[in-house]
Amino acid sequence: MYHKLLFDATFWAFLFEIDQQLAEAQGAEPCPACGGRLHCADYPRKPRGPRNLPDQYRYRLSFCCDRDGCRKRVTPPSVRFLGRKVYLGAVVILVSAMRQGVTPRRARELTELFGVSRRTIYRWRDFWNDHFPKTTFWKVARARLVPVFEIVDFPRSLLEGFVRACDDRDGWGELLRFLSPITIAKGLEIKVSDDRNKPAEDARRRL
Repeated sequence: MYHKLLFDATFWAFLFEIDQQLAEAQGAEPCPACGGRLHCADYPRKPRGPRNLPDQYRYRLSFCCDRDGCRKRVTPPSVRFLGRKVYLGAVVILVSAMRQGVTPRRARELTELFGVSRRTIYRWRDFWNDHFPKTTFWKVARARLVPVFEIVDFPRSLLEGFVRACDDRDGWGELLRFLSPITIAKGLEIKVSDDRNKPAEDARRRL
């Protein structure tokens, strides 16, 4: 019931706008290694998901320090890409949430919709059930969500908690913002600050 929005071109444009905001905030900061200026250094991506994605999805927004001897790459969080995963973040979340009791028929349906193999679905299931709950990110972030909605299963509970209405674009945006810290290197080890958890407060107001 949540998948129709993922075939709407305006939804992917909406997510790109959020990524631009996250990138602008990152680009305004100095290099974390030496304090130098950050210059645009986007890099190519070939994400899988719905067909006919906007051209902006061929690259991920990123920066590089301008100082010789440093040149450190700094990549901001993203609501489009879930770290190094090939599939777009929204697809990973949706397919993982739909995977309860993956029968051969359901696996075929998911493959037809998004081209995701059954082996990949099981790999995502292991990430959400076995790895994600043990991360520093979740141990800190969950305290803000549990009073808002019950966490029963990953990522289904998160999807249902943020996206209260079918194909709710803003709910998707809040969910992907909430998870955006884990899209950067060592993001799962981040202790989430109040600002990073603002989407959780937005979710509270929506309920």
